[in-house]
Amino acid sequence: MALQLTTARPDPALLDLTWSVPLEQWPAESLAALPRGISRHVVRFVRVSGRVLAVKEIKADLARREYDMLRMLSRLDLPCVEAFGIVSGRVDADGTPLDACLLTRHLQFSLPYRALYSQNLRPDTARRLIDALAVLLVRLHLAGFWWGDVSLSNTLFRRDAGAFAAYLVDAETGELHPSLSDGQRAHDLDIARVNIAGELMDLEAGGFLEESSEPIEVSNLILERYHSLWSQLTEEERFETGDRWRVDERIRKLNDLGFDIDELSMSTDIGGTTIQIQPKVVDAGHHSRRLLRLTGLDVEENQARRLLNDLDSFRAATDRQNEDEELIAHDWLVSIYEPTVRAVPRSLTGKLEPAEIFHEVLEHRWYMSERAGTDMSVQQAVTDYVDNVLPAKPDEQAVLGVDTVEMPVVAMFPPSDR
Repeated sequence: MALQLTTARPDPALLDLTWSVPLEQWPAESLAALPRGISRHVVRFVRVSGRVLAVKEIKADLARREYDMLRMLSRLDLPCVEAFGIVSGRVDADGTPLDACLLTRHLQFSLPYRALYSQNLRPDTARRLIDALAVLLVRLHLAGFWWGDVSLSNTLFRRDAGAFAAYLVDAETGELHPSLSDGQRAHDLDIARVNIAGELMDLEAGGFLEESSEPIEVSNLILERYHSLWSQLTEEERFETGDRWRVDERIRKLNDLGFDIDELSMSTDIGGTTIQIQPKVVDAGHHSRRLLRLTGLDVEENQARRLLNDLDSFRAATDRQNEDEELIAHDWLVSIYEPTVRAVPRSLTGKLEPAEIFHEVLEHRWYMSERAGTDMSVQQAVTDYVDNVLPAKPDEQAVLGVDTVEMPVVAMFPPSDR
């Protein structure tokens, strides 16, 4: 039987590893000393050509299935480890077949939950890990992924400004569907609750769990956190037509949770307006590329996100969900973006870039609407912003091809606003 290596990034150095020896018996000099989580399979870390790979010994068919699944999850931009390759056709010195090995790239700065508990952590660590796992599970479910083995052990955690970010490690039991039923989601949650309780009991028995944490109580938090987040992401909201500023408020909450808006759908009835927002996690640079394609505006990613949120809100407010996106983007550019930028007096155009000015006007409009308790127009917001906010800002050097002072400025707005 010939050794077979399947990888999207061929590296001859992989052939130098001792594939004819069971993974559990690999010599220490071949391994990278990194903390490992609990696994039903033998897992080791190795250094190859300057990178660290995790090697998991597993049946060939399962290795292929998990490799393909991790690659699909990566293409969907979901938080998971990166599949690197498969080594199959292994035999020992006596010719006895050995299991295949799945190779994944080590996720830098990540740790398994047990390694985290070996350090000096805040007392609410267990609850913060549950929060991170709930966010991960919601992201996976929104994409149609049923995990089938949700646990702290099958997750890696990175520190994230006082909280944690969670990444899927083990996709062996997972299934990808167009969408998940309520029953499939509930099944994953039940698996998570039972597994987490057992893992925390194990920590408690070893004296690692903080005294204030009770395993069953903490494990039940996954249900509470998950349902709260799922509701925030998927529920419909009803409000009066004069309260459109609440659309921005809803989008802000979702962005704060780490979700970007893929679609805004709005339907009207006699009594008011019903908003349904469907979030989608997208890849880095998605917003700037989409805005450039639609409008020709070349701006930073966060600016693009803000402008696209306003564009999507404009599309919903004008009840044009079924129209061509490029036509709507042109109308938004001509009737909303350009008049806002041109409303800035020539003497103030050197303060900020146009996209940043537009972003700040939208921020200012939101705060004005929140204070007033009703929807303020863009004209009102830009007027107040130019009069009371922009003059106090320091001048910034333009990063456009020409000095903004030399650009033509026309203080002009269309007769009606959205």
